[in-house]
Amino acid sequence: MTGKAEKTGQAAAQRWISTFLDAQAAEANAARNTLLAYGRDLKDFVAWAGHRGLDLATLPRAAVEDYLISCEAEGLSKATRARRLSAIRQLYRFAHDEGWRTDNPALRISGPGASQRLPGTLSHDEVDRLLEAARTKGRTPGEKLRNTALVELLYATGMRVSELVGLPAAAVRGDPKMILVRGKGGKERMVPLSAPARAAVATWLSRRDAEQEAARKAGRPPSRALFPGPGADGHLTRQHFYLLIKDIAVLAGVDPAKVTPHTLRHAFATHLLAGGADLRVIQTLLGHADVATTEIYTHVLDEHLTDLVLTHHPLARKP
Repeated sequence: MTGKAEKTGQAAAQRWISTFLDAQAAEANAARNTLLAYGRDLKDFVAWAGHRGLDLATLPRAAVEDYLISCEAEGLSKATRARRLSAIRQLYRFAHDEGWRTDNPALRISGPGASQRLPGTLSHDEVDRLLEAARTKGRTPGEKLRNTALVELLYATGMRVSELVGLPAAAVRGDPKMILVRGKGGKERMVPLSAPARAAVATWLSRRDAEQEAARKAGRPPSRALFPGPGADGHLTRQHFYLLIKDIAVLAGVDPAKVTPHTLRHAFATHLLAGGADLRVIQTLLGHADVATTEIYTHVLDEHLTDLVLTHHPLARKP
């Protein structure tokens, strides 16, 4: 890089880090010390890449591997190197979700002395309890109907939380069996709705329309969103739904530490795969640009099947 280009690249990288950390604070409820650690690790990686003329938006997997080798050469502990890889992997996962990159160069790199961390998921029973709890969560009948529709839709479609909360009411009018979802980069895809999701959405839509009509008569502008909210975008925020799903988990008797909007997306994919769905179909439903991203769910399923054999096969039991 020339001096000017290098400064431009560094400024862009700092924006990536700043936006990522803001999202971690708002959506993942990350602790202050965790955010500080992420910030230090990512700034070190950016400085290393900048000195070699590499840009976060284009650097390959080999560059991440070279960085980890350099960290080992500096004498950094396995724990520190594993933490740095984790920070880089999460940054690129966020960049992929935001459409800044079409891949995650750190996805398939194993940490020092540790295997790749698999996405968390939920059992069928835990999902059933969450769906049941959503029906009772809310201060008003309207909120209970909204919360039921939110959780039913998320599990039935595997949508990203931003796609869910930003869904327009027009997308579900007419009791459709499939709905059009606008994903990252403006890419559109069709996702099917289960019968329970269709019923929950239809019931909520009727209530929502009545509430919007009352708001219009009171002089307040109506919202185009399926799930209206007071924010600038006119719909329920991702942060609000993140906190809501935690409350629903507590109500359902499911450990809230393992329940996030993304966990339900993982459950959607894992349960489909376990039921025999084709990996390419799941890729399309999730809106993944690369099937390699979807393949992570095969590892989740392999781990689950291995655990079943080790705990239930008679020859695997101790005498």
